[in-house]
Amino acid sequence: MAIERRKIDLFGKQFIQKLVFDEDFQYDYPVSEQACFLYMLDGGIRFQFGEDSLDIPVHYSLMLNCLSGGKRIQNSETDAKAEVVIVTFHRDILQKIYEKELPELLQKPKNIVSNLSNERINSDFLIHKYIEGLLFYFENPTLVNEDILILKLKEIILLLSQTKDAGNIQVILSQLYSPTTYSFKQIIEANIFEPASIDELARKANLSVSSFKREFTKVYNDSPANYIRTKRLEKAADLLRISDKRISDIAFSCGFHDLANFTKSFHDKYETSPSNYRLEHK
Repeated sequence: MAIERRKIDLFGKQFIQKLVFDEDFQYDYPVSEQACFLYMLDGGIRFQFGEDSLDIPVHYSLMLNCLSGGKRIQNSETDAKAEVVIVTFHRDILQKIYEKELPELLQKPKNIVSNLSNERINSDFLIHKYIEGLLFYFENPTLVNEDILILKLKEIILLLSQTKDAGNIQVILSQLYSPTTYSFKQIIEANIFEPASIDELARKANLSVSSFKREFTKVYNDSPANYIRTKRLEKAADLLRISDKRISDIAFSCGFHDLANFTKSFHDKYETSPSNYRLEHK
């Protein structure tokens, strides 16, 4: 249970919280039109979504939206307290403070097919300093006013847009305004030729790697590694026959990370090098 809770509201809704909870803490997120940014001040939490879980250690953060059920946070250490700061993003409040145009982080990203609804963030220096600023207001609540809170909300949006995880954060936050859910096959077909690993594809499907592999085998009757490699090599063979692109460009456009790996995989399948294959089929 929470043994200490402080909160500050904005426009009558919960904006920031500081929670200290014991080893038995557990909270199920309700389905709602909001997203949350959780920063671990001390200890750690375990984020449970469906059958999968993600540990958030001290000084790391978790971004998630609450548009679907089955999300829970709990203490990840059975004999220790944990301390967390939570910033909540409400769709109507964001719409109110960005009357003219939503910032890019809240807009639906173009050409990205993903159901990602949570992301663990290795918070940088600026995020740490932002959290320190929030703690100051918890200790000095008389200094808090509506204008300051609006600035703090805009500040965290700006800071998150500048992190290395900004692309995934945009997918999560933009669903507050464009709640699109893609089928498993849509996600695979849209990303199969991107230079994405199995881990990255699983995250786009909002699944753990083990759950992703089970679903993939059920849908495609093949393992992810074999199916994806085969499809990428077949596309590469087509491009070698019909285009004059450099072999390295073909490799990268088909989702291979490096030319050496592509050449070996191509030879294993077609028993010849990409350059010889091109000559034989021109």
